[in-house]
Amino acid sequence: MKIIRITTENEISVHDFPEGSHHVQNKVLRELIGPRCELYEHVMPNRLYKNLGASNKVGKEKGSYVSMLVDEEGLYHNLEINMAGSYLYETDKHGCAIVGNILIVGEVWERNGIDFCGISDAQFALLYPKLEELTKKARDVK
Repeated sequence: MKIIRITTENEISVHDFPEGSHHVQNKVLRELIGPRCELYEHVMPNRLYKNLGASNKVGKEKGSYVSMLVDEEGLYHNLEINMAGSYLYETDKHGCAIVGNILIVGEVWERNGIDFCGISDAQFALLYPKLEELTKKARDVK
Protein backbone atom coordinates (compact mmCIF):
# COMPACT_ATOMS: atom_id res chain seq x y z
CA MET A 1 0.00 0.00 0.00
CA LYS A 2 1.13 3.53 -0.76
CA ILE A 3 1.65 6.75 1.19
CA ILE A 4 2.02 10.26 -0.23
CA ARG A 5 4.84 12.67 0.64
CA ILE A 6 4.66 16.41 -0.04
CA THR A 7 7.81 18.45 0.49
CA THR A 8 8.27 22.09 1.39
CA GLU A 9 9.23 22.58 -2.27
CA ASN A 10 5.73 21.38 -3.22
CA GLU A 11 7.01 18.18 -4.76
CA ILE A 12 4.73 15.17 -4.43
CA SER A 13 5.95 11.58 -4.38
CA VAL A 14 4.53 8.14 -3.67
CA HIS A 15 6.20 5.62 -1.36
CA ASP A 16 5.40 2.13 -0.12
CA PHE A 17 4.22 1.97 3.47
CA PRO A 18 7.17 0.48 5.37
CA GLU A 19 7.14 -3.19 6.34
CA GLY A 20 8.22 -4.52 9.71
CA SER A 21 7.68 -3.78 13.38
CA HIS A 22 6.21 -0.51 14.66
CA HIS A 23 9.76 0.55 15.54
CA VAL A 24 10.96 -0.03 11.97
CA GLN A 25 7.86 1.61 10.46
CA ASN A 26 8.19 4.69 12.67
CA LYS A 27 11.87 5.06 11.79
CA VAL A 28 11.11 5.02 8.05
CA LEU A 29 8.15 7.42 8.45
CA ARG A 30 10.34 9.88 10.39
CA GLU A 31 13.05 9.66 7.71
CA LEU A 32 10.48 10.42 4.99
CA ILE A 33 9.24 13.44 6.95
CA GLY A 34 12.77 14.76 7.26
CA PRO A 35 16.31 14.02 8.42
CA ARG A 36 15.83 15.92 11.70
CA CYS A 37 12.42 14.44 12.52
CA GLU A 38 12.57 12.57 15.82
CA LEU A 39 8.89 12.84 16.70
CA TYR A 40 5.97 13.14 14.33
CA GLU A 41 2.52 14.51 15.04
CA HIS A 42 -0.71 12.93 13.82
CA VAL A 43 -2.89 15.64 12.23
CA MET A 44 -6.43 15.42 10.86
CA PRO A 45 -6.66 18.54 8.66
CA ASN A 46 -10.21 19.72 7.89
CA ARG A 47 -9.66 20.46 4.21
CA LEU A 48 -8.32 16.97 3.57
CA TYR A 49 -11.82 15.76 4.39
CA LYS A 50 -14.11 18.68 3.52
CA ASN A 51 -12.45 19.94 0.32
CA LEU A 52 -10.68 16.86 -1.04
CA GLY A 53 -13.26 14.30 0.05
CA ALA A 54 -10.99 11.96 2.01
CA SER A 55 -12.66 9.59 4.43
CA ASN A 56 -12.55 10.59 8.08
CA LYS A 57 -14.10 7.44 9.49
CA VAL A 58 -11.57 4.88 10.63
CA GLY A 59 -12.66 1.31 10.04
CA LYS A 60 -11.41 -2.23 9.69
CA GLU A 61 -10.53 -1.84 6.00
CA LYS A 62 -6.84 -0.90 5.75
CA GLY A 63 -6.26 2.63 4.59
CA SER A 64 -9.91 3.54 4.16
CA TYR A 65 -9.27 6.50 6.47
CA VAL A 66 -6.40 8.92 5.88
CA SER A 67 -4.55 11.48 7.96
CA MET A 68 -1.40 13.58 7.88
CA LEU A 69 1.92 13.16 9.70
CA VAL A 70 4.15 16.19 10.33
CA ASP A 71 7.38 16.95 12.20
CA GLU A 72 6.30 17.77 15.77
CA GLU A 73 9.44 19.85 16.30
CA GLY A 74 9.48 21.49 12.88
CA LEU A 75 9.14 25.03 14.23
CA TYR A 76 12.00 24.40 16.65
CA HIS A 77 14.17 23.27 13.72
CA ASN A 78 13.16 26.37 11.69
CA LEU A 79 11.80 24.25 8.83
CA GLU A 80 10.17 25.92 5.85
CA ILE A 81 6.42 26.25 5.57
CA ASN A 82 4.67 23.47 3.73
CA MET A 83 2.11 25.30 1.57
CA ALA A 84 -0.02 22.23 0.81
CA GLY A 85 -0.02 21.03 4.41
CA SER A 86 -0.83 24.51 5.68
CA TYR A 87 -3.72 24.80 3.23
CA LEU A 88 -5.13 21.44 4.33
CA TYR A 89 -4.70 22.44 7.99
CA GLU A 90 -6.53 25.75 7.43
CA THR A 91 -3.58 27.89 8.50
CA ASP A 92 -5.24 30.87 6.82
CA LYS A 93 -7.99 30.66 9.49
CA HIS A 94 -5.88 30.25 12.65
CA GLY A 95 -2.32 31.24 11.75
CA CYS A 96 -0.52 28.06 12.85
CA ALA A 97 1.50 26.85 9.84
CA ILE A 98 2.56 23.33 8.99
CA VAL A 99 6.32 23.24 8.45
CA GLY A 100 8.54 20.58 6.95
CA ASN A 101 7.59 17.68 4.73
CA ILE A 102 4.27 15.94 5.29
CA LEU A 103 3.02 12.41 4.79
CA ILE A 104 -0.52 11.39 3.93
CA VAL A 105 -1.03 7.92 5.39
CA GLY A 106 -3.84 5.46 5.90
CA GLU A 107 -5.22 4.19 9.16
CA VAL A 108 -6.93 1.00 10.24
CA TRP A 109 -8.79 -0.11 13.36
CA GLU A 110 -7.11 -3.26 14.65
CA ARG A 111 -7.40 -5.35 17.77
CA ASN A 112 -4.99 -3.14 19.75
CA GLY A 113 -6.36 0.17 18.48
CA ILE A 114 -5.68 2.36 15.49
CA ASP A 115 -2.52 1.79 13.42
CA PHE A 116 -1.00 3.64 10.50
CA CYS A 117 -0.86 1.84 7.17
CA GLY A 118 -0.85 2.59 3.47
CA ILE A 119 -3.74 4.34 1.76
CA SER A 120 -6.47 2.16 0.25
CA ASP A 121 -6.63 2.06 -3.56
CA ALA A 122 -9.96 3.93 -3.53
CA GLN A 123 -8.68 6.72 -1.27
CA PHE A 124 -5.43 6.94 -3.25
CA ALA A 125 -7.32 7.24 -6.57
CA LEU A 126 -9.46 10.00 -5.07
CA LEU A 127 -6.70 11.96 -3.31
CA TYR A 128 -3.55 11.72 -5.42
CA PRO A 129 -4.84 13.75 -8.41
CA LYS A 130 -6.24 16.44 -6.09
CA LEU A 131 -3.01 16.63 -4.07
CA GLU A 132 -1.01 16.75 -7.30
CA GLU A 133 -3.12 19.70 -8.46
CA LEU A 134 -2.74 21.39 -5.07
CA THR A 135 1.07 21.08 -5.16
CA LYS A 136 1.17 22.39 -8.73
CA LYS A 137 -0.81 25.48 -7.68
CA ALA A 138 1.51 25.97 -4.68
CA ARG A 139 4.59 25.77 -6.98
CA ASP A 140 3.03 28.38 -9.28
CA VAL A 141 2.50 30.75 -6.31
CA LYS A 142 6.09 30.40 -5.06
